[in-house]
Amino acid sequence: MGKIIVSTNTSLDGVVQDPEGKEGFALGGWFELSVHDDRAAWAAEFEKEAMAAEALLLGRTSDEWFASRWLGRTGTWADKLNTMPKYVVSGTLEQTAWANGTVITGDLTAEVAELKHEIDGEILVYASFQLVHALMEQGLVDEIRLMVMPVVVGEGVRLFGPTGAVLPLRLISTRTVGQGIVFVDYEVVREA
Repeated sequence: MGKIIVSTNTSLDGVVQDPEGKEGFALGGWFELSVHDDRAAWAAEFEKEAMAAEALLLGRTSDEWFASRWLGRTGTWADKLNTMPKYVVSGTLEQTAWANGTVITGDLTAEVAELKHEIDGEILVYASFQLVHALMEQGLVDEIRLMVMPVVVGEGVRLFGPTGAVLPLRLISTRTVGQGIVFVDYEVVREA
């Protein structure tokens, strides 16, 4: 059975909006302000994670963004990302921008639950914060992995927005990545 794993960069205060500063958000660009000399260590963590995954689950905007960044690249990490199955949740798309994609247009809960039964292994959700909020609301997230960057943004879209229920978590691991990034991994605690 598959596991839905949310994996993202976040500021210390939980902001996930416009890390590269290309979306028009006044406080965007915080990733470059905080990654410093830790870029290689950060990249190694995300490559290791991708190599262990079976599929990606994305929203429409994230599918377009990742396709624009990865389709022209080569190498082990790029090859893995470009060839792995991608499932893109959208009410408007007919086909995905990134290679090897399937559009999910039906009932989110039913479609993702079915996906978890079909895929044996990790299904990563990168970016796609509206989708992440919906998945958390529907109890479909199994694990949350955060790369906490050493920066406070102050305002902006946060990974954990308003929800309809409390989401209990159990710490799996935590470690320093490079000199200033903290990796934190939590599993979602399900009621018995």
